[in-house]
Amino acid sequence: MTDILILTHADFCPPGHLATVLDREQRDFTVLRTDLGELDGYDLDRPKAVAIMGGPMSVNDPLPWIGAEIAALRHFIARDVPLIGHCLGGQLLARALGASVHRMPYTEIGWQPLEKRALAGDNPWLEHLPREFSIYQWHSDTFDLPEGAQWLMDSPWCPNQGFSWGDKVLALQGHPEMTEELVRGWLTDWAHLLDETQASQQARARMLDDLPSKVTALNQVAEGFYRRWLNLAFG
Repeated sequence: MTDILILTHADFCPPGHLATVLDREQRDFTVLRTDLGELDGYDLDRPKAVAIMGGPMSVNDPLPWIGAEIAALRHFIARDVPLIGHCLGGQLLARALGASVHRMPYTEIGWQPLEKRALAGDNPWLEHLPREFSIYQWHSDTFDLPEGAQWLMDSPWCPNQGFSWGDKVLALQGHPEMTEELVRGWLTDWAHLLDETQASQQARARMLDDLPSKVTALNQVAEGFYRRWLNLAFG
């Protein structure tokens, strides 16, 4: 058991670049598959920082472990633990904070342009970012903003791309943790889910074009988020 806990929900949605950052910082971490019941019996008072990764399911699916994970997130919020949610993880945080999560009429996939909200320009979670930047996306659900949250960023296809709540919770709709390996793997294993007739989805070839440069830029976006998350937990 370690001070850093990472909750995952599928073998193809690992911590990705987050794990690289933690290894580089020589910080031990624990990864649990909550969909396999690995959160059961875990000491929720132990973690000092928690990350919640993505997954193919919906927060609204009738899966017994989803309620248990939301209850755990509420416990972490009550403890004032720094939390960062990625895609499904962001949606789980929204639900834990009382907001709705619902299906969009399309799927947002690819390197999508995000823009910081004008009123969020001085939010410390965003201080490393330019006004416009890209994050890799793959989702059909979106969250509403919880009461008391600050709306941080939007995209042309999904207005609610991120929010902060208090000073220690960051929920993201996108996937800043992506690596080259993950992008290529998803576009190979889940190619049957792509529909280039949807304007909200990039073509596969376009997603792969100049991939190393795109991932390098994404790593910089992610590292700013992870740096603040770790600083809040460990100073």
